[in-house]
Amino acid sequence: MSRVKTLEHWNPRRGLSVPCVTALDADGQVLEEDQRRLVRFLIQSGRGADVVFANGTTGEWNRIDAGARARVSQLVIEEVAKANARLGARGGDAVEAWVGITAPTRRETLESLEQALDLGAHAAVIAPLAIEDMDDPVRFLQRDVADLLDARDDRIPLFLYDNADIAKGKERRLRTQWVKACSRLDFVRGIKVSAPARRLGHYTKAARTFRDRGAFGIYVGNALYILQMMRPRTGLWGQTVEHWNRFLLHDLLPSGVVSGPANLWPREWQHAWQVASSGDVERMEILEDLFQRFRQSYVFPSGNRSLAALKRGLFRLGVLSSDAVAEGTPALDAESAAKFDTAFEKLRDEFRLALPGHWISDEREADGS
Repeated sequence: MSRVKTLEHWNPRRGLSVPCVTALDADGQVLEEDQRRLVRFLIQSGRGADVVFANGTTGEWNRIDAGARARVSQLVIEEVAKANARLGARGGDAVEAWVGITAPTRRETLESLEQALDLGAHAAVIAPLAIEDMDDPVRFLQRDVADLLDARDDRIPLFLYDNADIAKGKERRLRTQWVKACSRLDFVRGIKVSAPARRLGHYTKAARTFRDRGAFGIYVGNALYILQMMRPRTGLWGQTVEHWNRFLLHDLLPSGVVSGPANLWPREWQHAWQVASSGDVERMEILEDLFQRFRQSYVFPSGNRSLAALKRGLFRLGVLSSDAVAEGTPALDAESAAKFDTAFEKLRDEFRLALPGHWISDEREADGS
């Protein structure tokens, strides 16, 4: 993949980004063919993911070792390239492969960035506050990351990731002033925000000043928010249409949505992005109800089992040959797995009844058929 020294004419990839799970066996080893099958399933021959994002929180990046993270990145990038060759032959839009480069230390994070460049990733994602020895996120990007990129003949866009659940130090959130400072770097081109609605609103408002060096994308990490904030009449917290139109006039509505549940529902979540973008309130309400019920299907008295549920569902679909989670990730016990299985099959039937057939994910896509 050829790249240029600057990103002057680059624009954020709009649409659905799926942070893919990592396919693991019972011993915690990466199942390579399963990982490839998953990428094909997520892309759905062009009707699913616009971006396949490897080594995110949903990929258990902080519970697998550096070698596993590198191998997952390679598998995802290779399989996306194969899919793009098929899509290109039919005139379809290319899918992008993004990789998470966050690692326990700054040194390892820089090594991950170099790997992403060498492998041909379309973009990299970094959660600065999840790096254990991070003392100054702005200086790290201005000096260490910039120096690494300046020493090479290629570069890729880098996206910040704001998620308090994985922050390591006393700072739980990226400060708006930090994001503004980092946005002056030509390679920092957006942010993924997994945060309460008001926090997302702060970034959206501030984004007017984030665009000195070109396009700056904001990606919604709490996926259900797009089915609320992009409604044409009312938005989050009950604001009127005029409140959200202020953002729309400045092209500041989200560039895309990052949906973990789309591991199981790639076409359905692509449909959700499209109806939200078009302001189809009736269909937005139908989808929100279905996705809310899916979220309820993996909440048990013992706690939230979202990652285990995603892998369990993919196992039942035949996309993965194992539903194992990494050590440290809460697993489903036998009783919870049985309850989830029943709820999942019922929801699949309800999706089929509620949506047009071409927006129902097809597990046969995992085989390339």
